[in-house]
Amino acid sequence: MGDDYPARVSELKAKRQKNLAMGGEEKIKKQHERGKLTVRERIDLLFDKDTFVEFGLLAHQQQVRGGAEIDPDGTPADGVVTGHGMVEGRQVWVIAYDFTVMAGSMGAVGEQFKAARVRELALRYRKPIVWLLDSAGARIQEAAGSTFAGTGYLFADQVVMSGVIPQVAAMLGPCSAGTAYIPGLADFVPMVKETSSMSLGGARLVKAATGEDVSDHDMGGSQVHCYESGVGDNEVADDRECIETVRKFLSYFPSNNTEAAPFHDNGDPADRSVDGLEKIVPVNPRAAYDVRRVIKAVFDHDSWFEIKPAWAKNIVIGLARAGGHAVGVVANQPMQKGGILDSDAADKAARFIRMCDAFNVPLVYLMDVPGFLVGSQVEKQGIIRHGAKMLYATSEATVPKITVIMRKAYGAGYYVMCGKGYEPDVLVAWPFAEISVMGPEGAVNIIFNKQIEASDDPETTRAQMIDAIRAQINPYLAAGWAMIDDVIDPSETRRVIIRGIEQAADKRVDRPWRKHGNIPV
Repeated sequence: MGDDYPARVSELKAKRQKNLAMGGEEKIKKQHERGKLTVRERIDLLFDKDTFVEFGLLAHQQQVRGGAEIDPDGTPADGVVTGHGMVEGRQVWVIAYDFTVMAGSMGAVGEQFKAARVRELALRYRKPIVWLLDSAGARIQEAAGSTFAGTGYLFADQVVMSGVIPQVAAMLGPCSAGTAYIPGLADFVPMVKETSSMSLGGARLVKAATGEDVSDHDMGGSQVHCYESGVGDNEVADDRECIETVRKFLSYFPSNNTEAAPFHDNGDPADRSVDGLEKIVPVNPRAAYDVRRVIKAVFDHDSWFEIKPAWAKNIVIGLARAGGHAVGVVANQPMQKGGILDSDAADKAARFIRMCDAFNVPLVYLMDVPGFLVGSQVEKQGIIRHGAKMLYATSEATVPKITVIMRKAYGAGYYVMCGKGYEPDVLVAWPFAEISVMGPEGAVNIIFNKQIEASDDPETTRAQMIDAIRAQINPYLAAGWAMIDDVIDPSETRRVIIRGIEQAADKRVDRPWRKHGNIPV
């Protein structure tokens, strides 16, 4: 009996070694030739050194009733690596598909037992979960047939986890059909340029169903989802940058919705004066500038992490730190469409605001907004319901909210950018800010149109009336009525933001009980 002991241990080691080898040398070589890392190389980059604990290494594909004979050794770990490890000392769970094993397809064992186990434990312990996606989708030979009726728990689990623990879907390869809704429901979706794609149907399925001849890349690559659809967040160059981006994203968020966002002091003084803003922001409300330069000047050095930089560029969203405090920044971008809000910009901001609010990340609004785009075309596109999403998100948010009116605060743009009615904890304006239902030019055209037309010198009359209106929309009138908290020197902006966040650290908001609100469609 004793002689069996080393033999059994040797057998165990051999099985482990076999599955750690993934799909074998030839498949690994092909993975590298495609410019992709293997699943285990990716996991080594994701987690702090020697902290990964694997679950289900010895799993493999099982015989399906009525199916063809299978090779138990042919599907090491059933094509998905699962477990947990530390990211900057905090526990994170992972589900990582292995393209070297049946193209990373989702098998019954890998999905219904291994991945489901990770989702269950991540939620039980309230720890973030990361998907490393490189998968052909559902394994059709296992999913075909009416036993499909027993599937679908994955997406229901994601909905339960939403707003409870951070969810990241890193796109490192193809992701179609059965895996495509994972990024759709995740909080953050970085995509590797050229190699990643996502779509509800892969190219072969689309060809069979519609006759359209298109590649996975052309249909759902990063150039589609990071620039056009908005499903993807950040386009990155390669697998390494993708994993670095995931780690950076997680550093701004708590492990779950009951904890405060992490504090990281990099030594940038909280009371530092923000010098040089006069060289960035023109006083002329119609002149363009890049608001990202303001953000980088105001917040902690090297802390700016922009999200969705290539989509809906007329609004800028991202994460930063203010005196060590993690914050979500929502800023109008005069460099794009004059900073006017449209449907995509409203959707982009609304989801980001809700994410920050869910995970206790304070919000800072940097306002320079001419309002919402108008016209028959945008009405047909549903700008009312899209704009209402941003209005809803800002109103619903109960985290500390700091609003700085830099230049323009016109119309409903003032509302969605957290104006007075939306309970900002601090509401301040720069001395050349303009606060009004609309800009002076538009107001004059509507209010004084007849007088201008009847004037002997319409252009001079128009200019005089514009000046008269402009005198009525300066921030000192709002400050005189105590409708804003203060007018500040732009150089004081950083100090005001940090003090506001610290002022609201123990904020409590009581709202009427409800099951949930009904967010605009």
